[in-house]
Amino acid sequence: MKLHCIILFLSLLVFSGVSCNSNSETQSQEKHDGSFAVKKISDGDTFWIYNGTTEGEKIRLIGVDAPESRNVFKKKQGYYGTEAKEYLTNLLKGKHVKLEYDVDRQDQYGRTLAYVYLENGTFVNADVVKNGYAMVMTIPPNVKFADEFVKLQRAARENNRGLWGISKE
Repeated sequence: MKLHCIILFLSLLVFSGVSCNSNSETQSQEKHDGSFAVKKISDGDTFWIYNGTTEGEKIRLIGVDAPESRNVFKKKQGYYGTEAKEYLTNLLKGKHVKLEYDVDRQDQYGRTLAYVYLENGTFVNADVVKNGYAMVMTIPPNVKFADEFVKLQRAARENNRGLWGISKE
């Protein structure tokens, strides 16, 4: 009788699709629409997505540069860096993003370069510039939205948004 119950239990597990793998970080969290779940935010222009590996994939926003949020190697924490990271965290945390690539798919550090969109259509790269949490940084050949980013930065500066606002001093 015990053996029959064990076999029945195991059969139910197999046929119900229940997984014994509790490590959800190694599972791809790509949705059917090609979007990826955001794993963590590094700073105001860089974050990680779940891509089916334990580590995930590091994404660098194309065309923008946010101030450093902490001292890293030779780079020092920049003015408004903490706020830039916080803004991107609030924008992306718990969300799925779609990635669009330009000419170069990776930078010299092995990060994936992308234009990033939220499910509601928000263009993240443009949003961080528009709201003053990043500045334009165009590196050819990835120039698809360079003109748009320059216009957004000009408006942010003229309207004292984000890092263009009144000094913290």
